[in-house]
Amino acid sequence: MLTYTKDVGNFKRGTGLLVIEVRNSNPNGDPDRDSDPRQRPDQRGEISPVSYKRKLRDLVEWKGEVWDALSADLQLDAARFGILESRGRDRAVIAKQLTGDGQAFKGAYWDGRVFGNTFLESMKDDEAKKHGFKEDEIKQFKANAIRTGCVHFGLGLSVAPIQIERHTNTNKAGVQDDKDRGMAPMGYRFVPHGLYLMPFFVNPSAAARTGCTGEDIALMLELIRYAYPHTRSHARPAVDLARAWYVEHADKLGSCSDFAILDALAPTKLGDPDTPSKNISDYQIPTALPDELTNRKDRHGNPALTLIDLL
Repeated sequence: MLTYTKDVGNFKRGTGLLVIEVRNSNPNGDPDRDSDPRQRPDQRGEISPVSYKRKLRDLVEWKGEVWDALSADLQLDAARFGILESRGRDRAVIAKQLTGDGQAFKGAYWDGRVFGNTFLESMKDDEAKKHGFKEDEIKQFKANAIRTGCVHFGLGLSVAPIQIERHTNTNKAGVQDDKDRGMAPMGYRFVPHGLYLMPFFVNPSAAARTGCTGEDIALMLELIRYAYPHTRSHARPAVDLARAWYVEHADKLGSCSDFAILDALAPTKLGDPDTPSKNISDYQIPTALPDELTNRKDRHGNPALTLIDLL
């Protein structure tokens, strides 16, 4: 269990890498391509960072078993762990929380403190006035709106090209009043196997602006292992983490290039790198940082990096 204090910004800079294995599942459908698994022109698969952050948000918003266990371990106050990116949110209520010094907002929404949010930037002055806001209050909530967070997840990209298969779903009971059975031609779209890499970055420099605390980061890191197993769906029955690495920098300004860490921990495909994989044994997966990074010292002469296995 990772533990940090409740103080704003009291956490270290971090570089993370999620190694996501997909088996006969659609890890992230593309609405512009009839919900096909996302794929770029070179045939490599993609997972959007938005889709992964949604799973973390859901586990906090649902206040289910995962939240119960982690909040007890970390001694979290549920009142501070609402979700800003929630369906049915009231923009006027949220804008009101941003007036004054904005502390009501910062103290209410975990994802706002961690990931940031820009949706209130689109609220026009006329709309705000209709909700009863005065000129000085409009200036306050716009000034206090959190634009960027302390944690950023990058695009998940498969190591090798992926294959996409499409099967027809059938429904014996039928889905139309005049039909006793039905089908969805090519409605089940999946990747037989793929290994995706998703980087993420923790930046304490933004904490003064967002109000992000050490316990906010501790919760996020603990949630990572549960994101896929506790949000499974018909389209995504077998997606999980093969590895989840987090490297803490001793220096808050950064002890090493993020790219050097990510490159060192990235799996490589054995054999032909341009053919889809059949199982995880088709990859060579690092289990530690190389010596040149492990032995690296920061500007004060201390060990620069600490590798943490989040699984």
